[in-house]
Amino acid sequence: MSSPLSFRAEWGRQVGRTRTKWILGIVLALPLIFVGAFALDRGPRQGSQTGTRMVDYATSGGANFTVFVLLVASELLLVIVAALLLGDPVPAEASWSSLRYLLTAPVRRARLLTAKVSVGVVHLAILLIVLPTWAFLIGSLVYGTSSFTIPGGGALTLAELLPRLAIAIAYIFVAMLPVAAIAFAIGVGTDTPLAAVGGALIAYIVAGILDSIDALGSIRNGLPGHYQRSWLELLQPTYDWVALRHGVLWSILWALIFFALGWRRFARKDVLS
Repeated sequence: MSSPLSFRAEWGRQVGRTRTKWILGIVLALPLIFVGAFALDRGPRQGSQTGTRMVDYATSGGANFTVFVLLVASELLLVIVAALLLGDPVPAEASWSSLRYLLTAPVRRARLLTAKVSVGVVHLAILLIVLPTWAFLIGSLVYGTSSFTIPGGGALTLAELLPRLAIAIAYIFVAMLPVAAIAFAIGVGTDTPLAAVGGALIAYIVAGILDSIDALGSIRNGLPGHYQRSWLELLQPTYDWVALRHGVLWSILWALIFFALGWRRFARKDVLS
C-alpha cells in the first residue's frame, strides 16, 4: 500500500480530480476548435499564403497547424495550466481541511511538497507532449503532411522540423516554470486555490506590461516571460542559441527562487486546516 505522501499516491489523487480531467479535455479540444474555426473561414487560405503571421499558414499542413496551436496555447492557456497544476494542490488540501491530517504522520513537510510539486511538474510535461502530438495528428488528417512553411519564406522538411520542435517543447516547458513556481509560492500560504492561480497570473501580466516599457532598457531581459517566444527562432532555416540560453537560465533562476520561497514559507507556517 502506498504512503499517503508518496508520488504514486499523490499521482492517483491528482489524476482523479475533476480539474485534471477538465484540463486534459480542454487540451484535446483546442486543436478541434481551431479546425472548426478555420472551416468557417471562407477566405482563400490554403495554398495562397502571403502573410508573415503563423495563423496565415496554419492550414498549409499538419506541421504548420501544430506550431500554430503550440504558439497560441503557450501565450495564455499553458500559463494558466502551469499555475493551476502547481498552485492548486496545497491550498486545495487546506480548503478541504485535510492538510493537517496529512501532516499528522511523522513525515517532514518537505516530503509533502516534493510529492505535490513533482506530480504537478510531470503533469505539465505530459500535457506539453500530448498537445502538439494530438495537434499534429489532427492537422495531418485535415490538412495533410506537407513540409513546414516558414512565414516570410522558406520551408523545413518534417525530418528537419521534428527535432527542432522537440527542443521547442522542452523550452516552453522550462519557460512555464516561473509562473508555476510563483503560483506554488503563493499557494502554500493560502487556503484558497483561486488566490494562488490568480496571483500568479497577475504577476505574469504585470511582468508582460513592464516588458513592453522601452524605458526599462535591458532590465526587461530578466523579467519572467521576456524570452517566452524565443523558441520560434528554432523554426528558421538558421537559428541562434543566444536568446534560448538566456531564456532557459532566467526561467530556471526565477523558478528556483520562488520554489525556495514556497518551501521556506511552508516550513514556518502554522497548518490549522
